[in-house]
Amino acid sequence: MIERKKKLRLVQLTLLIFGILIIYTTYYNKNSNLDKKIISKKTEEKVKKQTTDKKLEKGDVFFNVKYSGLDLNGNRYILNSEEAYLDDLKPEIVYMKIVHATFYFKNDTVLNIWSDNGTYDNKNLDMKFEKNVKAKYLESDLTAEKAEYSNSKSYLTIYENVRVDDVRGNLVADKLLFDIVEKKLDITSFNEGKISANVELDEKRF
Repeated sequence: MIERKKKLRLVQLTLLIFGILIIYTTYYNKNSNLDKKIISKKTEEKVKKQTTDKKLEKGDVFFNVKYSGLDLNGNRYILNSEEAYLDDLKPEIVYMKIVHATFYFKNDTVLNIWSDNGTYDNKNLDMKFEKNVKAKYLESDLTAEKAEYSNSKSYLTIYENVRVDDVRGNLVADKLLFDIVEKKLDITSFNEGKISANVELDEKRF
């Protein structure tokens, strides 16, 4: 009888130990898998963030940028921007914000151009100005949406909602094409009510 009770207790003890092992193993594996899921999730979020950041990056960003030099005609220019960045796909193009360009012509006149955005090609020295374009040439004030300076063609093109104000009056047109070498100004319009003319700049004005 005593021997039977000992065997019964031994069986019960064995079952208890076995049950504890099962509970421990199940709980440990569950927590381990949970930790793995948490780590994986954090890693995944980190990878996603790095990928997103790379997509948002357009290259190195610079502040208070200044370029200066001479164009093909020997006219000196200074180009400033509050912020600029480079694109790896087009390393020759500098993208700019809050732009101010100054051109010092050989006839001792000065042209200033301001815009919200712009680009500068550091190979051919071409410049583009976009959004809220403003220009000042002696007594003439100009506003437009876009402007382009072509170093190779020696042209300054100003277009889209062009308006010129000076002491002689006002001018509204679709496009102005300023020949820097010949000092000629072509004024074109695509709508009635706007002028279309070709002006030779005898005076130092637009």
